[in-house]
Amino acid sequence: MARKRPPNGSPPPDVRPRATAKGGKRKKKAAAPAAGPLINVRHMNRRDISRVWDFLKLSFRDVNAETVEYQRPRSKHRFEEIFEEEGIEQLLFEVNGDIVAYAECSYEVTGSDNWINPRYFEKRDMRPLFIDELAVHPDFHGRGVGSFAMEQLQHLARVHGLNHLVLEVAENNERALNWYRKRSFKKLDAAIFMAAPVDTEPELLPPRELPGPREPEPRPSDDEDKS
Repeated sequence: MARKRPPNGSPPPDVRPRATAKGGKRKKKAAAPAAGPLINVRHMNRRDISRVWDFLKLSFRDVNAETVEYQRPRSKHRFEEIFEEEGIEQLLFEVNGDIVAYAECSYEVTGSDNWINPRYFEKRDMRPLFIDELAVHPDFHGRGVGSFAMEQLQHLARVHGLNHLVLEVAENNERALNWYRKRSFKKLDAAIFMAAPVDTEPELLPPRELPGPREPEPRPSDDEDKS
């Protein structure tokens, strides 16, 4: 069936002739903006350990100066141990071969010193993916790197049949808190570090005057010895 022509007699919108510049020449189509570099994600390898450790120290440098708990593993040795543990994913996000983000997650509670109580989630029918670390290079804040990393973690949760993402963040890290809240994260529990002032005293007592030497005791006389 023929398409009905608009009442004003002009051709249909999708076949309307393009505007031309003076002299009858057609305007050149604006060039599409050049595509930016890609953010690539891959699993961390053993050869990456030292480079990722340096990246984490840089990424959490300012946060660790203001929080009680370290926001990264406390030592490189512990970080190397994590690489060997089962059930932990360590993902690198790179731009032109440079690390711009790191994500570490686990599918179940691991480690005897873990802060997680698994029964809390079992009672609430929550099957969580635990986000142990999420770090973005300071130079790439606000450029969508963190959002892409979070999208990758959500994808991991879905393909493994998990229905929640769970993480820990310092209460005074306002920037991170606001970022997570915008992505539907809600506070589950409160682990607050509390402190009370104590009147202090020096551990060592102050200097004390040394008494003078004692006078020698008088020797008994010969008569006293005979008695």
